Amino acid sequence: MAIVGVGQTKVHQGFWDGVKNRKLVFQRCKECSTWVHPQRPTCPKCRSLEKEWVPSSGKGAVHSWVVYRDAPHPGFIAPHVVVRVELEEGVRIISNVAEVELDGIYIGMPVEVVFENVTEELALPKFKKAG
Repeated sequence: MAIVGVGQTKVHQGFWDGVKNRKLVFQRCKECSTWVHPQRPTCPKCRSLEKEWVPSSGKGAVHSWVVYRDAPHPGFIAPHVVVRVELEEGVRIISNVAEVELDGIYIGMPVEVVFENVTEELALPKFKKAG
């Protein structure tokens, strides 16, 4: 079953297929090896159309974060933490934290990916403190 959401196209399908299999994958250009995230049809560096899906280590550090004190949607529980994680590969991804108290989050905090089931068909990548 394909996962389709707001703003998603077949360009994103490899990412969601990876998540479904509990793997964090990103596009990488076959011509110049540039990581391509967010996903797009062409490489932002050399404009090649040739890309491949490559697994990430899933390890990185919190680059920035914000706490939403009011839930942006009834499906969210406040406070709602959004983090920008810089992965070892240099890719930055927007996500959420798991298993971390609000006062325990800090810039530079080492993190690793975990996958949280939202429904039987859908999981989301989130990040917890490494170690």
